[in-house]
Amino acid sequence: MFLPWSSWPKWKQVITFYIVSCFLRTLIFSLLIRGGKPTPLYSFVLAFVFCTYNGYLQSRYLSQYAVYSDDWVTDPRFLTGFVLWLVGLLINIHSDHVLRNLRKPGETGYKIPRGGLFEYISAANYFGEVVEWCGYALASWSIQGWAFALFTFCTLVTRAQQHHQWYLDKFEDYPKFRKAMIPFLF
Repeated sequence: MFLPWSSWPKWKQVITFYIVSCFLRTLIFSLLIRGGKPTPLYSFVLAFVFCTYNGYLQSRYLSQYAVYSDDWVTDPRFLTGFVLWLVGLLINIHSDHVLRNLRKPGETGYKIPRGGLFEYISAANYFGEVVEWCGYALASWSIQGWAFALFTFCTLVTRAQQHHQWYLDKFEDYPKFRKAMIPFLF
């Protein structure tokens, strides 16, 4: 029998954010992507090890050590975290959709992404990912959650800068007002 959300243990409510995000990123995104370049085995193995270890840290802490009050789901930290997580997730889904549909079937070459946050930043998908994991960290209110959000930010901000510079070098008509990853700032 499936219990309603409100009767779940609080840690299960929090870990649901993590599970949904990972499910969408690993399974759904993988099935939707067309073409693309193969991933080197070394990168795949590193990502697999990191995700396995991180998943263990998140779930172990939440299921064994986290203590949440009975009204945690109405706490401003949880509610704000949930909203940030959801907004980040939606940005991510939309940005991935834009990137997947840059080229029509059979087309080759590179194009400038347009629409959504791509009007303001070069790496809207990375921005969504960081917002999503900061939301998770806030909702979980854990060192493990914040460490993951920080790691995600540090990894993606450098990749965003590289992508942004590549776009500027590749396209003469690339919008000069666009920032790399954080709208209006960076």
